[in-house]
Amino acid sequence: MSVLLIEAFYGGSHKQLMDLLQEELREDCVLCTLPAKKWHWKARTAALYFMQTVPASTNYRILFASSVLNLAELAALRPDLAKLKKVLYFHENQLAYPVQKCQERDFQYGYNQVLSCLVADVVVFNSAFNMESFLTSIGKFMKLIPDHRPKDLEKIIRPKCQVLYFPVRFPDVSRFMPEHKLAHLEKVIGVKSNGDAYRSEGLPGQQKSRALMKTSDARRESGLCEAQPGLCTTQHEGPPSPLTAPASLGTSEASESTNPCQEEDKQHLTFNLCNIASGRDYQQRPLHVAWPHRWEHDKDPETFFKVLLKLKEKDLPFHVSVLGEAFTEIPDIFAEAKKALGSSVLHWGYLPSKEDYFQALCMADVVISTAKHEFFGVAMVEAVYCGCYPLCPKALVYPEIFPAEYLYSTPEQLFKRLQNFCKRPDIVRKHLYKTMEPTPNKCEIIVSSITGNAFSCAEN
Repeated sequence: MSVLLIEAFYGGSHKQLMDLLQEELREDCVLCTLPAKKWHWKARTAALYFMQTVPASTNYRILFASSVLNLAELAALRPDLAKLKKVLYFHENQLAYPVQKCQERDFQYGYNQVLSCLVADVVVFNSAFNMESFLTSIGKFMKLIPDHRPKDLEKIIRPKCQVLYFPVRFPDVSRFMPEHKLAHLEKVIGVKSNGDAYRSEGLPGQQKSRALMKTSDARRESGLCEAQPGLCTTQHEGPPSPLTAPASLGTSEASESTNPCQEEDKQHLTFNLCNIASGRDYQQRPLHVAWPHRWEHDKDPETFFKVLLKLKEKDLPFHVSVLGEAFTEIPDIFAEAKKALGSSVLHWGYLPSKEDYFQALCMADVVISTAKHEFFGVAMVEAVYCGCYPLCPKALVYPEIFPAEYLYSTPEQLFKRLQNFCKRPDIVRKHLYKTMEPTPNKCEIIVSSITGNAFSCAEN
């Protein structure tokens, strides 16, 4: 148990990351968590809880936690943990997190993250946008203090920082894909059919991942734990492949945040795999749009539904699947839009089964983000992997991940793109997604090896 994993908000992408790390590190780690409820209270009080519940051990060498935890408080409360190499991971940062009104921003949350960075040995962000938006906001944020303000905090924190893109485990979704998507998959990533199995023979930009895997294997054999990359594989012979090493899709994880209002929509989603397998039947269907995001204001559902209703007014044919989790407070626009969209709705509501979720994405043609806030966007990356054509704002993290042709600058541009696709859905269905070669400023969508890089850095 040389690695101590702490997650104060164990849900969504936070849970996904910790589960992957725990699976890779196996018996060489211990995971301590709090449930993904009442985020504000977790951010305020988690350190006190973990002070009492994290077991003491002389074997710990590294502490890995997300930025929900006030690491400074925990280090003060537990001097034994303060001595460890401390890696802090930012899924999001509170200095750039949007609020509906300026006065709604709680200074304490951003302040806690700054303190945590000062205590940490390594600070890891899931994108360059996340890192830069945080670091460049520190000075302005500290000016909110009425007097005796600290100085030069960005200069102190920046040398500790690095970007390691969020590790996404891609399951084998080929059985859900229509024929045209399977054909494209073969062209894009070199998939070749071998009976019922599919093998990948050289994903774009995979050379770096292969090198990391070789390093990982050598260190694992020697008994070292600081480099454990390759989060996309369950075997350690050769390079990882999302198709030859599928994640399990059979289990259904009920979300604690699922809203009762969504229960009535469960029967709204019907999959006819026989029809999906038929290319001719699928090509005749209207454009299918997916929106797989949280039902909250920062994802800007108002803009999304306004565009769809404009398409509806022009009698353009389309289907829509509105996925993602709903929490206690659901924006009114969801109920209003569901009624107005009527028969255009194919599915409405959260899918607790990952299998159903990926199946819904495989059925869709286009995936849309209208987010006002996004620091990485796991849902968009997963949808692209399932063969969806992405349309994202030309802002936030998206230019860092997606080529320019998938970005729009205004809602009107989004509407015009969708209008064309509604008239000619075959354009989308014949499109090959343009992958990008990895550069220091581009995201390797295939896999990130956060454990190896972050933990090795912490050891240096």
